[in-house]
Amino acid sequence: MSAQCAPEEDEVRKLLPLLSTNPHGGGRSALTCRYRCGDACFHEVPNTSDNEYVGDVIAGALSRRSALRAAAVVTVASAAGGALALSAAPEAVAARPEKHGHGKADGARGLRFTPVAPNTADQVTVPSGYSQNVVIRWGEPILRGAPAFDSEKQTAKAQAGQFGYNNDFLSLLPLRGEHGRQVLVANHEYTDEVLMFRGYDAANPTREQVEIAWAAHGLSVVVVQEEHRTGKLTPVGRHYLNRRLHTTSEFRVTGPAAGSALLRTSADPTGRKVLGTLNNCAGGTTPWGTTLHGEENFNQYFANGSSATDKRYGVGTGATERKWERFDKRFDLKQEPNEVHRFGWVVELDPYDPESTPRKRTALGRFKHEAAQPRLTADGRPVVYMGDDERFDYFYKFVSSKRMKKGTSRAAREHNLTLLDEGTLYVAKLTGDSPAAEIDGTGKHPNDGEFDGSGVWIPLATGDVSHVPGMTAEEVYVFTRLAGDKVGATKMDRPEDVEPSPRTGRVYVALTNNTDRGKAGKAPADEANPRNLNKHGQVLELAENWDDPSSDGFAWRLFLVAGDPNDPATYFAGYPKEKVSPISCPDNVAFDPHGNLWISTDGAQLGSHDGLFGVATQGERRGELKQFLTVPKGAETCGPIIQDRRVLVAVQHPGEVDGASVEKPASVWPDGPGRIVRPSVVAVWRTDGRDIGL
Repeated sequence: MSAQCAPEEDEVRKLLPLLSTNPHGGGRSALTCRYRCGDACFHEVPNTSDNEYVGDVIAGALSRRSALRAAAVVTVASAAGGALALSAAPEAVAARPEKHGHGKADGARGLRFTPVAPNTADQVTVPSGYSQNVVIRWGEPILRGAPAFDSEKQTAKAQAGQFGYNNDFLSLLPLRGEHGRQVLVANHEYTDEVLMFRGYDAANPTREQVEIAWAAHGLSVVVVQEEHRTGKLTPVGRHYLNRRLHTTSEFRVTGPAAGSALLRTSADPTGRKVLGTLNNCAGGTTPWGTTLHGEENFNQYFANGSSATDKRYGVGTGATERKWERFDKRFDLKQEPNEVHRFGWVVELDPYDPESTPRKRTALGRFKHEAAQPRLTADGRPVVYMGDDERFDYFYKFVSSKRMKKGTSRAAREHNLTLLDEGTLYVAKLTGDSPAAEIDGTGKHPNDGEFDGSGVWIPLATGDVSHVPGMTAEEVYVFTRLAGDKVGATKMDRPEDVEPSPRTGRVYVALTNNTDRGKAGKAPADEANPRNLNKHGQVLELAENWDDPSSDGFAWRLFLVAGDPNDPATYFAGYPKEKVSPISCPDNVAFDPHGNLWISTDGAQLGSHDGLFGVATQGERRGELKQFLTVPKGAETCGPIIQDRRVLVAVQHPGEVDGASVEKPASVWPDGPGRIVRPSVVAVWRTDGRDIGL
């Protein structure tokens, strides 16, 4: 239901001092760490390389070349009148502070709603004048023959035909010829067995429980029907396009590493066929009508890792949390040492072809993919931006060597399904334009007034040619993190979702947090990651040549530095901080039809539940940030989609609170007391039927 009494903006601000008194109250629970990422934050950071401080790199020959290239990019964009230029002069990335006029009192176009106050309500709270519905819940049948969900009578066969668990990335695609219908694609990142099974014994899971969990991972494709007079969506059960892909479904390996000896196992001596996709977090939607899905914390599913490369990817040396290795030897690296190499890829799915086999695209590299969002160069080649969600890891891009073919003919679709197999993979190296002494780790701005600089995309591999000394191309693709280490990529504060603006071409990188930044033996603050013990995160804005985003230079600045607006270390693109909502731990990002950036949060550290926020990226209100919704207790906001008349979010892991179980639930969402907690997709719309935020 909609919020009963959404507060005015001044009421939101009155809450801020209270929120600051409990900086850890809204953070990620230990239960989340246990099931989502295998307690990654409690283990040593996998990246132990000694890459340089970004402010000092400029003294090196490579960085000198980087700065010149980046300056040239900005110069070209400025001369052409392109919206990508971050500065009026080539040597300065940051624009001069904009003067914020009075404008309209109700906000930037697309953000004209009363912001939701920070809160801890066990519900999805939306602005006054908005309504909502649960589109689909974990366990709802979507395939023919699948039974209705019964939490006390779960089976692996039933789950294989039902909507999966812990929905994350969402994509809505048009469905021609079927009025009012769209195709919803969802990732299912991981399972919370203790919240799924009554009497669950973590030390001794049963085979049935393990096989249910296998079936609850993966991807769902389900056609949804929209209600004409509202934004309500409902699933169309048993539609011919509906599909479930999970841990035992077949996937093809394609691209330059396909068939590599590093990918061969006893079950697949060809190195070209994989069973399953794991820990699918965020993703992307391609201009040619497919969806991309990032395999993220895959390391936690594999037992008995021992090699140096295993450690770089965070694979443990003992048993796993879920004990899958007891039921399938491929999860035991003593028996199948290469199986782990077959995960950590970007998966491409054709939702319009229910008979197609999804493909793992090795040309995009192997790491903990949070997302993969493409855009096209002026000549039609896809450029895919990707973050590696780990403390001190990197962000990347891939530039295809092929041009997209327009149209929906069979020939065009077959050609476009090869676009992500040939091209060049790059990693980012950032150079700050301020002396290291001016970056003191507190978030205080340097003397030039902004955290900004230039950068270069360092090529790692093109086809079967490696650009990294001492590594073959196959090794670069399979051990991409090691390649990034070797070329000195910039260590970032958990780069997660990366999204290019469809209006300006600027690229926005959500950097969620990094509480290890600045600790003894760890990388100190730098201009792109300016706070030590960073618990709130930031959003980076990057500009390349609008006509040729395949160029290797770029300019960057921090668009947002998240946290309590009362904290002097926070920054909202220069917008008055007394007029914004507090935000912490940016995770997924998406754009609305007006060019506003929408940000979902994960593990917010300000005492409120996680939520969804909209922020203006252009004009006199640039930096105006407003909270649109909050999610229930223990939940994370994922997969935002912002259409003209509808907002969709994936409410992931509701009730995921320390000590919670089926017997002792921490949340009663979405179905009320006495019912099991179920991750679900929610649609929100204006009650009066008008467009969102207008």
